[in-house]
Amino acid sequence: MRYRSVLLIISILVATAALAEPVPVYRYKVLNTFSHDPSAFTQGLAIDKGVLYESTGLNGASSVRRVELATGKVMQSKPLAAEFFGEGLTTWRGKLIQLTWQSQLGFVYDQKTLRPLKQFRYVTEGWGLTHDGRRLILSDGTANLYFLDPENFAPLGQITVKENGVPVPWLNELEFVQGEIYANVWHTQRIARISPQTGQVTGWIDLSGLPGPMYKLGEEDVANGIAYDAQSKRLFVTGKRWPRLFEIEIVK
Repeated sequence: MRYRSVLLIISILVATAALAEPVPVYRYKVLNTFSHDPSAFTQGLAIDKGVLYESTGLNGASSVRRVELATGKVMQSKPLAAEFFGEGLTTWRGKLIQLTWQSQLGFVYDQKTLRPLKQFRYVTEGWGLTHDGRRLILSDGTANLYFLDPENFAPLGQITVKENGVPVPWLNELEFVQGEIYANVWHTQRIARISPQTGQVTGWIDLSGLPGPMYKLGEEDVANGIAYDAQSKRLFVTGKRWPRLFEIEIVK
């Protein structure tokens, strides 16, 4: 009986140790750099067919934009009313879907023309937004991620993001990359790689060193912008008021 108790204790200790194993940390290799509007307070980033789409924040300066990737030139911009603080952005079947911060109001645009199509409501703050091909995925600055129907915006569930059982708050800009959710963590240079099934952090991407020591950035000008081109399998990152957009490769 005592032997079985010892085996049980050992099994529990082994399982606990396994759960507490360090989550792998990845670095990056810069493949290309592109110009980026240094006045853009980047809140959301997406790319589709080689065209970059961006949501910028701050009351009175918020917008949704079409940007030429190669040059960083803003080809078209749609300003938001001064009462709205623009946040996360994603593409969805020929449309752009944009969140606002504390207004609990989102906007849908025609992707080609930026013509407003409709508005929708949600019950949390709006921070980051992406989709997995079936559901919208929304962050609100907590450790929670929310799933919404992309057509009628009805809630479909939520997960809590954790690293070894500990919630990871301040989740911000999101992107869905090869079956994982990538999330900027506000006021850090880290991107969390998250399982959409369990909410577990499977890895960290350390962006330390970007955008470079030659650029003078403010306290709020942090990493915040992830775009993944699924067709070409290219990953892009930038930040609030960063003068450069980077195409990177993840390395362990």
